[in-house]
Amino acid sequence: MPQLRIALAQVNACVGDIAGNGSMVLDWTRRAVQDGAHVVAFPEMMLTGYPIEDLALRRSFAAANLVELEQLARRLQDSGCGDALVVVGHLGRDDEGPRNSASLLYGGEIVATYHKHHLPNYGVFDEARYFAPGSNLPIVRLHGLDIGVVICEDIWQNGGPVAALGKVGVDLVICPNSSPYERAKDDVRTPLIARRAAEAGAPMAYVNMVGAQDELVFDGDSMVTTPEGEVIARAPQFAEHLMVLDLDLPAGGYTSTTVPAEPGSMRMPAFDVQRIVLQPDPLPSYEPRPTTPPAEPLDDEAEVWGALVTGLRDYVQKNGFRSVIFGFSGGIDSAVCAALAADALGADAVHGVSMPSNYSSGHSRSDAAELAQRIGCHFEVHPIPDMVEVFVRQLELSGLAEENVQARCRGVLLMALSNQHGHLVLATGNKTELAVGYSTIYGDAVGAFAPIKDVPKTLVWKLAKWRNADAEKRGEVPPIPENSITKPPSAELRPDQVDQDSLPEYDVLDVVLDGYVEGDRSYADLIADGFDAELVERVLRMVDRAEYKRRQYPPGTKITFKAFGRDRRLPVTNRWRETAP
Repeated sequence: MPQLRIALAQVNACVGDIAGNGSMVLDWTRRAVQDGAHVVAFPEMMLTGYPIEDLALRRSFAAANLVELEQLARRLQDSGCGDALVVVGHLGRDDEGPRNSASLLYGGEIVATYHKHHLPNYGVFDEARYFAPGSNLPIVRLHGLDIGVVICEDIWQNGGPVAALGKVGVDLVICPNSSPYERAKDDVRTPLIARRAAEAGAPMAYVNMVGAQDELVFDGDSMVTTPEGEVIARAPQFAEHLMVLDLDLPAGGYTSTTVPAEPGSMRMPAFDVQRIVLQPDPLPSYEPRPTTPPAEPLDDEAEVWGALVTGLRDYVQKNGFRSVIFGFSGGIDSAVCAALAADALGADAVHGVSMPSNYSSGHSRSDAAELAQRIGCHFEVHPIPDMVEVFVRQLELSGLAEENVQARCRGVLLMALSNQHGHLVLATGNKTELAVGYSTIYGDAVGAFAPIKDVPKTLVWKLAKWRNADAEKRGEVPPIPENSITKPPSAELRPDQVDQDSLPEYDVLDVVLDGYVEGDRSYADLIADGFDAELVERVLRMVDRAEYKRRQYPPGTKITFKAFGRDRRLPVTNRWRETAP
């Protein structure tokens, strides 16, 4: 059977950095060609990064990325990579508007371009607003093998281009993706890819983006699946990786360019099938590379931790910062954020600030200092009683107003240090607090990024225990003080305060929130599930009243598609700038 060596470049593109992303394609293609690859595939929207949101509507941006694509084809040829077929995602544009496209580069030219057919418009996706759907279906013959391309959502919907390729016949399907991470997504993704490979009657090479952009995280997990459902190669999650493997493919000698219509009401969409011959003859037989076992998916806590580290690292670095600063309270949330920040950026880039008030306990102060010592990060102490006293005395504050002014003094202090030294401020609140409004606007909600914004409180504890256990396995010092994990959580804004003065027990609260927010369960549904009616009414009222606070909260890494019923569209990092005339 004809042989083919393919390389899937699981890489981290940056939105707006067209030149940088183009250089990345060139560098990784060179590596792949040095490894003998005949086909090199990159993720969806590789040249522009993903998601580009309103940049898709800027003609000058589209023109710049198409110029880069043409130049890239020539640079690949000049660098000795012209005999490799390179699949690159980019922003297309024609008379019908912007397109989510993937072009096939070969011999210094753009030999074909495929436009994404299915455009997602749910959850975090808004592609139907920006892109026109495609109906073209280019198939190239390389070394005697017919290769088709589909893009991301095209495999998540029934029918469409995958089924069409199965009807007309191909030997290999390449699927570029920028598929955002959600918990346990691999449980759905892997069987889906296997089903689509069977539908196409050919192996599917699925290459996914890795890294993060604003709230979205991409976990990689690229893979190759046979039509029989076997995963023969898989890349690791949350790491850039070049996966090179040899395939023995039965060349079908396909010639059809007509997609037959299906009987009944569900008819196959019309596709313009174009067959392009690049190299009609199979390669001479060669010795295949040694096979590498597919990477194993991570377990739940390790996967979530990897997503949070990736999201924090890329938000900080892609926005041009080198360090972060936030409050070390001695509690579990700031401790987990500190461990995440150290893993993402290195301990030297982490600046912890203890800001004790008159109500701060001795163990909170010592736990904060111990956290900094365990991690090896920068640490400073700035007491706030004198700052608070000015507001309390001048405005005659008491009760909740006095409690909140403490949190706001801490927010002002952190922002002042940020302005002075150039650190990016992190907010340390978790998903449970955000859902029910248990936070202070302009206080503990201050920050540019909230690493655990989408992590329920009970999962925060699980992650802390997992991270410490993982450190012990590797012979390292566990980063999180045991007392921060075991003591009752408290905002310490009044004497002897604990969270459960204001909230139900977290193990119950998180289950109710998961049903209401993620599961879209109604009041009646939750009562039928066995929860106390008074408890359910209390929680649902808190969630509904907290909407304003959620709108004021900084972005954070999403570990699920849905974040409390609202998917806010946030500005993208834009490294691209037009040249002034």
